[in-house]
Amino acid sequence: MADTNLLEQALHTARALVLADLAARDVADAEVVSLVEESVTHRRWWAEQWPQGREFLTGLVAQDVQDALLERYGRWPLCPVCDQGDPHALEVEPELGPDPRWVCHRAGVVVAPVGRLA
Repeated sequence: MADTNLLEQALHTARALVLADLAARDVADAEVVSLVEESVTHRRWWAEQWPQGREFLTGLVAQDVQDALLERYGRWPLCPVCDQGDPHALEVEPELGPDPRWVCHRAGVVVAPVGRLA
């Protein structure tokens, strides 16, 4: 039961952090929130299969939502650091690890932890 509670806490945290970033960029409409819920559902199953991966859920949900948005709407979140050249999206680093953050590879800078885009 403790593992279930830890999993649910990790999923709720991931959901809240990704929703905070979506809201910060004014893209948290109902369709986009549904994308978050789809990812959380998928990642629940994933984490049940690999409980040690719970600490990676926030980054994975952020990447899932980013991929889904790219397919349906375009790049997200756009880089706020680079003001010249083609607009480009930030990337989540590490791809599979704890403490995920949004990074601009073009400028080589960490922009914000996931959940803290402003």
